[in-house]
Amino acid sequence: MLEYADIVIIGGSAAGLSAAITARRHNPDKSIAMVRRDEQTPIPCGIPYIYGTVGSVEKNILPTAPLDAHNVELIIAEVTSINRENKSIVTDKGELHYDKLILGTGSKAIMPPFPGIDLKGVVGIDKNNGQLEMIKGYVEAAKDVVIIGGGFIGIEFADEINKLEGKTATVVEMQSHCLSLAYDDEFCKVMEDHVSTRGVNLKTGVKVTALEGTDSVEAVALENGERIKADLVIMGIGARPITHLAAECGLEIGPTKSIAVDKTQRTADPHIFAAGDCAEKVSFFDGSPCGLKLASIATLEGRIAAANLYGVVRANSGTLGVWSTAVGGLALATAGLTEREAKQKGYNVVAATAAGPNRHPGCMPGMTPTTVKLVFEKKRGTLLGGQVMGDTTAGEIVNIISACIMGNMDAQDIACFQVGTHPALTASPVAYHLVTAAELAIKDM
Repeated sequence: MLEYADIVIIGGSAAGLSAAITARRHNPDKSIAMVRRDEQTPIPCGIPYIYGTVGSVEKNILPTAPLDAHNVELIIAEVTSINRENKSIVTDKGELHYDKLILGTGSKAIMPPFPGIDLKGVVGIDKNNGQLEMIKGYVEAAKDVVIIGGGFIGIEFADEINKLEGKTATVVEMQSHCLSLAYDDEFCKVMEDHVSTRGVNLKTGVKVTALEGTDSVEAVALENGERIKADLVIMGIGARPITHLAAECGLEIGPTKSIAVDKTQRTADPHIFAAGDCAEKVSFFDGSPCGLKLASIATLEGRIAAANLYGVVRANSGTLGVWSTAVGGLALATAGLTEREAKQKGYNVVAATAAGPNRHPGCMPGMTPTTVKLVFEKKRGTLLGGQVMGDTTAGEIVNIISACIMGNMDAQDIACFQVGTHPALTASPVAYHLVTAAELAIKDM
């Protein structure tokens, strides 16, 4: 094992991988080492598809080729402590000294203290191939699967498992709608109806009180007295940051229980940075603590941290929040604040929705009805957020909305948006969704 590297990265998922590549681009003459526990790391957003569409853990692996291409030494070891005075990390295979250290230790599935949480067949989803392989065995043997939590993981897992022969999938969500933390109600309802028609059972607005069974889980008990038969329960209610290494070496932990960092991703120690799920985040809109954990955020923070190791080049403007969900051809996507979130933050808002075909004319092959909702601050017209519903194009439309938000564009700017269109690729320039929604909002301002 190496004894020294100029730049050491702990963790090899989204944040760590992007940090390693960026560190090399900015520091061609430095030695770089990545230390992670596992030989292989799963693609985070692809995990639900292991159990259906993709079919195996091995087909959902982050490639190591970029590490070789960027001359990054990969060390498979368990980090047990950080010695800040000595500028070293201690692993189960030896000690490694550093000049700069990036923490990308990630997060771990929340396992709530339900009675029966320790029963066999109750699992959380972590970015660990061994565990994911174990869960695959559970899925193959199970007949009745219950997913607790109706967010991205819950909906996508349920649909993938439901497609397998001889299995039923039920989602239990305590909020009134699945995906309610990600989308406004009118979008949630469409996805709920879509998922239900595909055979997934949805239980919304109800809490879990206990997991029942002797040695293995047999049922999920709900507060309304209902019992759902289950021989596999998947917890999908979120993740908590992994911060014990940082806390034990005296680094500050922030209000969301993540590692405190500044806008450059630097911790209180000038030689240590943190990025990804383990790092504290603040909202792009008001600077308040933000608990979002997404691979896209992790890669951004990894790029910021690595670029700033030897002099500030980049600053994090705050977490905007951009994501997509897709089930059976229906995609939902959000950038920034939903209308509900904007009102909760105290904004006086105007929201406008444009719906229509995403090709022109509407008889063009591949046409899908598409809906775009934009949320603006009423007085100044600043874009706060947007949601998209349609086909796979929703994922890129929402990225455009994200760019508009980051650029502080207002409704007039978007109404004058210069777009390129083509009958086989986009909506009509006469009824381009973003422009139409902005025009409708201006009318109400």
